[in-house]
Amino acid sequence: MNFELEQIKEMIYMIRGHKVMFDTDLANLYGVETKVLNQAVKRNLRRFPSDFMFQLSTEEYGHLKSQFVTSSENWG
Repeated sequence: MNFELEQIKEMIYMIRGHKVMFDTDLANLYGVETKVLNQAVKRNLRRFPSDFMFQLSTEEYGHLKSQFVTSSENWG
């Protein structure tokens, strides 16, 4: 799958003061299942910096989810 730079930029979010991408978006970019990407990262953790990945808190997830709903309503 070929992605344009603007499409990739739209997959980047600011969370905890860091620019991040969701595992689902990265897997899509690489053309693999999310599960496969996460397994590969877990098997090779020593190759990544300690802040390479983190899990969202319930509050952060809820906040992002509400942002997605609001932005999709603006498109309709």
